[in-house]
Amino acid sequence: MSAPISLQQDFWNSWNAECRETEIQDVSVRQAEVILGWLEQSGRRDLKILEVGCGAGWFCPQLAKYGKVTGTDLSDEVLARAKQRFPEVDYVAGDFMEMDFGTPTFDVVVTLEVLSHVADQEAFVRKMKSHLRPGGSLMMATQNRFVLKHFNRIPPPAPGQLRKWFDRHELRALLSPHFDVREIFSVSPKANRGFMRAINSTKLNYPVRTIFGNRVERLKETMGLGWTLMVLARKPE
Repeated sequence: MSAPISLQQDFWNSWNAECRETEIQDVSVRQAEVILGWLEQSGRRDLKILEVGCGAGWFCPQLAKYGKVTGTDLSDEVLARAKQRFPEVDYVAGDFMEMDFGTPTFDVVVTLEVLSHVADQEAFVRKMKSHLRPGGSLMMATQNRFVLKHFNRIPPPAPGQLRKWFDRHELRALLSPHFDVREIFSVSPKANRGFMRAINSTKLNYPVRTIFGNRVERLKETMGLGWTLMVLARKPE
């Protein structure tokens, strides 16, 4: 079920003000780490980058190391404050599905945990593709339905919060008609119920991390047990 854009805007203005202007959680930090790694591999500093659903705009200044960044989000009040903090970024508030950035315009489109919160996900994917130059890259993070459904208690959606998660197979099926999918993998093992809660507990993992560092966490990610699915995909030439 969808919700009016005005109601979605109210929700995300409130959520971003509470959860992204004050603190960036470890799940988001890990997503950013992966994206920045991909950008670093490009070896370029002249990219045109679009971040779709940039929230409070926190990640855009890090992306700006690699070129010119445009950040867009429905949260107009939050982005107005982001413009004051990060004047080097071009922030554009509004409904991405109604925006026209030109076609094709960008070398890279980045989107973190946005796909699950849009009404028409197929159209959302097509629109991101339309703004990419041939050979351009989509760098995406989205919630891992398998992990959230089986190992986590998640509150029901709030008014104005749309929600439809994907597992890795569903995500590949959604993207493959439009992109050459290069990588799909999970990051950030996280659980608050069932046996995975114990396996991921801070107390249990402290001695493990002391001995093995992040190797066990990376193994869980490889097994698909991460909260987030990361995707690197390429628009065909």
